[in-house]
Amino acid sequence: MRKTLLRAHVLALVAVLVIAGSAAAIVLRAGNIVVTADGGFTPTALPKKGFAPIKLHGFGKIDTADGSPPPILETVTIFFDKHGEVETKGLPFCTPGKLAATTVPQARKLCPGAIVGKGLGKAVVMFPEQGPIPASSAITLFNARPKNGNPVILAHAHLTVPAPTTFIVPIEIQKVNAGRYGFKTVAKIPKIAGGAGIPLYARLKIGREWNYKGERLSFANAGCPDGRLQAEGEFEFKDGSSLKGSVFKRCTGT
Repeated sequence: MRKTLLRAHVLALVAVLVIAGSAAAIVLRAGNIVVTADGGFTPTALPKKGFAPIKLHGFGKIDTADGSPPPILETVTIFFDKHGEVETKGLPFCTPGKLAATTVPQARKLCPGAIVGKGLGKAVVMFPEQGPIPASSAITLFNARPKNGNPVILAHAHLTVPAPTTFIVPIEIQKVNAGRYGFKTVAKIPKIAGGAGIPLYARLKIGREWNYKGERLSFANAGCPDGRLQAEGEFEFKDGSSLKGSVFKRCTGT
């Protein structure tokens, strides 16, 4: 009952901020939890009709107002603007089996042609009666076999503390019909150090171009029919808390 009331209370305090093409990040707060996030794309001059290649970038940071450890993040859901598309035709793919028990350099060497994004993740491991142990890893996004007709990416990371561990998270890029949004991804955050690890920060850059049958293709593409592209993120935590926020960035139609 208490958890249900907490979740209702937190959802009632959800902050939804819209930043119009500025460098400022969105800051979402519910109770003691503070999530800072932002993202964007290049180039910002895009066709009014059709699509052109883009590169995406974004970051998210989890903190608390009083400096205490935040609750454990379990799920991140992101909705993407319907004026975009993902292309994987002719792009090599990688498999979870091939990436199993690999370090970051090993994984990138095994499937170089399937890499569609790179980034960094940071966490802290909090064992009882021990000081916090910082943990971080480079993140690599690999193109994978489609699922339900939808593109899939594999997010790979490898932590060396408190023990060497490889994480592989499949993320399906689902088509949706949700007003402004046409795509959705749901990422289930794996347990770190048996559940003692707390995700704190992640940043990613996504973009890949390749040649296929004489055609130049791009993984991420977008158009600009009305001067903006929009995204929405939802962050769900182990304690039942949830935060949601949306952001749009201006573009120039050509």
